[in-house]
Amino acid sequence: MTKDSDKTPENGNTQATERLNLVSSHISPKKNKANSSASRLPADHSDVLGQIATLREIAATPDPNHRGYVRQKQAGKLWVRERIEQLLDQGSFQEIGSVSGTVKWKKTAPMRETPVAFVPSNNVQGAGTLRGRKVLLTADDFSIRSGHADGASHGKTLYVEKLAVVLRMPVIKLVDGSSGGGSVTTIRKEGWSYLPHVASFGPVIQQLNMGIPNLGAVVGPAIGLGAARVVSCHFSVMAADIGSLFNAGPKVVEGATFEEGLNFQDLGGPMVHCTNGTIDNLAANEAECFEQLRTVLSYLPNSGSEAPPVIPCSDPEDREDQALRSIIPRRQARMYNPRTIITSVVDRGSWFEIGALWGRTAIGGLARLGGHPVGVISLNCEVNSGALDAAGSQKLTRLLKMCDVMNLPIVQFLDVPGYAIGTVAERTATMRWGVELAKTYYTTTMPIFNVVTRRVYGVAGGVMIGSRDPEMQVAWPSGQWGSLPLDGGIEVGHRHELREAEKVGKKEERYKELEEEYLRLMNPVRTANAFGVEEIIDPKDTRSVCCAWASHIYDVLMRERLAARACGKIHPSFA
Repeated sequence: MTKDSDKTPENGNTQATERLNLVSSHISPKKNKANSSASRLPADHSDVLGQIATLREIAATPDPNHRGYVRQKQAGKLWVRERIEQLLDQGSFQEIGSVSGTVKWKKTAPMRETPVAFVPSNNVQGAGTLRGRKVLLTADDFSIRSGHADGASHGKTLYVEKLAVVLRMPVIKLVDGSSGGGSVTTIRKEGWSYLPHVASFGPVIQQLNMGIPNLGAVVGPAIGLGAARVVSCHFSVMAADIGSLFNAGPKVVEGATFEEGLNFQDLGGPMVHCTNGTIDNLAANEAECFEQLRTVLSYLPNSGSEAPPVIPCSDPEDREDQALRSIIPRRQARMYNPRTIITSVVDRGSWFEIGALWGRTAIGGLARLGGHPVGVISLNCEVNSGALDAAGSQKLTRLLKMCDVMNLPIVQFLDVPGYAIGTVAERTATMRWGVELAKTYYTTTMPIFNVVTRRVYGVAGGVMIGSRDPEMQVAWPSGQWGSLPLDGGIEVGHRHELREAEKVGKKEERYKELEEEYLRLMNPVRTANAFGVEEIIDPKDTRSVCCAWASHIYDVLMRERLAARACGKIHPSFA
C-alpha cells in the first residue's frame, strides 16, 4: 500500500508523465531498427515485382550453354517457348505459374534478397488464343530433366486440368518427355519412395465426356505419363521427324525384356504408332502438327454444351457433280476411290481425315456442309474390298464417340460388304470389335444421315444403316443390298442344285442363270417399289441433299439436343 505521505506533488507529476508516455507509445510507437528498415521498403511493392520480373526474364531467355538446351537444338526440336510462340496467336499467351521452380536467393540487406539463379518448372502452362479461340495449353520443356517430375509440375497440371472443366475451355497438350512423370531421382530427392498417383486423370476424364476438346501433339519422345496424356486426347498427332512414344525408354526396356539396341524410332516411332491407332495422325514436322491442331479445333465447340461453330460458306450448296453418276463401276468387282465422293460432296477444302494410316478398311474424318461441321464416315473398297476388320471397327468407334460428345452430326457414305472374314479376321477378334462398334452406333445419339452408294450387306451393313429410328437416308442407283453378296451367296443358297448340275456338266451354265436372275431381282428400283429404300437420288444431287439435311439439324434439332443434354436426358461418353 502506498502511504498518503508518499503522494507528493513531485511524485504525482512523475506518474502522470509516465502514463502519458505509455498512451503515446500505443498511438505512435517508438522507432527501432526493424521499423526503420521497413519504412525504407518501397510502398508500391516494386521490389517484389522486380523479383518476379527477374525470374520471368530468366525463364523466357534460353541459355545457349545449358546442356539440355543444346541437346534440344541438336535434336532438331524447338524450345518449349518457341513452340508456344509458333502455335498460339501472337502475344496472346498468359502463363500460369510463371515463377514456379527452384530459386537460389542472395541476401542483399536486412529483410531483402534477390534471385541469382532460377530453374523454372519443366512444364509450361497457361492460356492463349488459337485463331481467336481461347484455349488452355500445357507444354513440356524436355531441356530440363527430360520433362520428369519437379516440385511444381504436378500441382500446375492438376490445376489447369480442373480449370478446363470449370471454364469449359479446350486444352492443347504439347508432349515432349514424361509430362511430369516419375523418375528414380525423385526418391533420392525426397528421401522416401512414394506410391504413384495420377490425380490429374480424374479431371481429364470429365473433360473428355463433357466434350471439352483435348488435342495433343507428340513433339519429342512421349514417355510413360506423357504418352498416356496424349493418347487419351480426342485427337492426337505425331511429328514424323522427332516424335516417338513408349511406356518406357530403351534402357528400361532392355533391363526388363532384354531387347537390346533399340532406339526411339524402333521402339515407338511414327511407323509404329501412327499405323496401329495409338496416335491418330502423322505430321511431317512440328509446324504441321500445330496446323493440324488448329484445323481440328475449328470444327469443334468449346464444350458439349455448345453447338459446333458454323462458318460462312462460299461453295454453293446446290453445286452438282455429274462425275458422281459414273464413279461407281457397273462391274461389281471393280474398285473406286471413295475419297473422291467425300471431297465432291462436302464444302471445298473442308475435308480433314483422321487416322488415314490405320484401320484402313474404314475412312473417317471431319468436314463441313454449307459451313456446318459434320463427321464423315465411309468404307474403303480399295482395302479388303471395304469389309470392316478389327482396326477399322475400332477407328469408327472412336470417331462416333468423339462426334457424340462434340454434338457433330454424321454423314455416312455406305459401301460395306460386311465384316471381314477369314483366319486373319478371326485371329484379330473382328467380331469382338465389330460388336463394340455396333454398341457404339446404338448408344450414341447424334443424328446420322446415310448415303448408300453401293453395297450394304450382313450384320455390319445392318448396324450402320439401322441404328437410328427412323433412318434418314437416300440411295444411289448403284445400290446393292441383302444378307450376303452374290459372290459366295449363290453357292451357299443353291449348293444342292449346283452339285446336281455339276454331275451333268452344267454347273457354270446354271450358276450364270441364277446370277442373272438375282441381278434382275436386285434392281434397286424394285426395292424402292416395295418402299424398302426411302428414295433413290441422282448422284449429282448428293451435295444439295446432304447440305439441306445438315442445315435442318443445326437450325432445329441442335437446339433440342443441347437442351436435352443440359437437363441430363442424354449423357454422351467418350471415355
